[in-house]
Amino acid sequence: MKSLFKGAGIVMLAGAFAVSGCSGNGNGANNQSGNQKADFNQTGLPIVKDAVTLRMVSPKAALAPEFSEMEIFKRLEKDTNVKINWENIPDTDYAEKKNLLLASGDLPDAFYAAGFTDYELINYGKDGTIIPLEDLIDQYAPNLKALLDRRPDIKSSITAPDGHIYGLPSFEENNLGTNPFFHVINKSWLDKLGLKVPQTLDEYTEALLAFKTQDPNGNGKQDEIPLSFMHMQWCMDIAGLFGAFGLPDNLEHRVVRDGKVIFTATQPEYKEALNYFHEKWYKTGLIDPESFTQDAAQYLAKGKTTDETLGSFVWWEIEEVVGTERAKDYVLLSPLKGPNGDQTIGRANGGGPGRGSFVITKENSNPEITMRWVDQQFEPYMAAQIHWGPLDIVYKKDENGKLVNLPLPEGTSAGEFRQKVAPGSGAPGVITFDDFGKVVDMEPRAQQRAKDLEQYYNPYMEKENYPNIFFEPEELDKINKIEPELIKYVNTQRGRFIVDGGTDAEWDSYLKTLDKMGLKELMEIYQTGLDRYNANLKK
Repeated sequence: MKSLFKGAGIVMLAGAFAVSGCSGNGNGANNQSGNQKADFNQTGLPIVKDAVTLRMVSPKAALAPEFSEMEIFKRLEKDTNVKINWENIPDTDYAEKKNLLLASGDLPDAFYAAGFTDYELINYGKDGTIIPLEDLIDQYAPNLKALLDRRPDIKSSITAPDGHIYGLPSFEENNLGTNPFFHVINKSWLDKLGLKVPQTLDEYTEALLAFKTQDPNGNGKQDEIPLSFMHMQWCMDIAGLFGAFGLPDNLEHRVVRDGKVIFTATQPEYKEALNYFHEKWYKTGLIDPESFTQDAAQYLAKGKTTDETLGSFVWWEIEEVVGTERAKDYVLLSPLKGPNGDQTIGRANGGGPGRGSFVITKENSNPEITMRWVDQQFEPYMAAQIHWGPLDIVYKKDENGKLVNLPLPEGTSAGEFRQKVAPGSGAPGVITFDDFGKVVDMEPRAQQRAKDLEQYYNPYMEKENYPNIFFEPEELDKINKIEPELIKYVNTQRGRFIVDGGTDAEWDSYLKTLDKMGLKELMEIYQTGLDRYNANLKK
């Protein structure tokens, strides 16, 4: 089982990347827009008289088509006369391929839905790989400029400590990300087995065991999967279940209580949880072993097998995992009460705009055209369509001009459909609180998610989180030097402790390793940043 945690992916990826030759326009005709400035219209549409081609790199979700095939981008090309030569990368591979592109100097004109970290924004901005955008925004982005003038908090959030804006924002201001870990159980099976919906961790364990041993799907096979999840993945992990031991975990292993930053993965509560998960769940075959290796497509397929086989899982939309017909068999669980009576769930860190959604590189010879193109996506109606899908496919306009949802295609979940028709939540564009209900209806599943948060999770949620702080460059350098390897080690160990056990025997060695990797210095930086942030709030 230890082979589950070997990290050979980057080697394979590098090889595949070399073979593909980064082939969006790998014939050397890179970023072919340099001689077309004369056609540029500073206002109105189209943006250029004669078509211009820009090369953009972007991740895409598992079910998404190539962006060149998406109707929303076809319409944008028709309106602007700007053609995008898309190089779409599966989102699971994107971060590594992006790094390879940046390291090799094979730069597109822009990275779209770029997912640039603060460290990347600062350092690639400082060395000139990506260019400052504030002057371009002032001159060529009236939609974005109006937003930033109206919302100085968003402008402040995306402005680096050196005063430049290197990346454009992506933001859906709906507060739905406070808890991404929606915990689901098969109520139909509970009823069949005469079990109530679990309220405690031990009741939950009893239910999982019954799922495994009592053939609730009635096919005579022991093919039930009591619990499946995706190790350390957003909205798919069991981090929320650690709260039953008094201290919820999250993907950063960093929580805040009473203004103090706590690294969860060295705390006694975390260790107690790992012991429980190994002894009570993994050792007894209640956890799907593929929880530590599967990708989203494999995970989602487990809810749609011919015979119903999935007992419990973590995902924030039941229909997306098990399909619309089978969804009625499943219900959400509130945070479970643990062995010592603890019942809490974490609050996701961050919040506020993502600030690395769109960057323009130094190879772009038409940044003004590029800025005008992306600015179309900051017009509120277009921002909504970029994030959720286009008019006449996802939306129609009601009598007040508001975008309201059309019925979904039969048998399709909203999450799956969104992947097919829109680049989604990481794309440029901001939908503010004011836009919801005026420009666009919150999609039905988002409305349901808000109700579910209120009913199942908010009463048990931690009061504080770690805000989205833009650190000083020297702090970012230290964070980037320490954190990636440290978190990788912690996550690997978390999987090993759950699968193989050995927490008691290896704990001291594990803590010493983290100490050597710089955990104390890392937490001091995070505490300093939080103290500075809180002090600024009081000014």
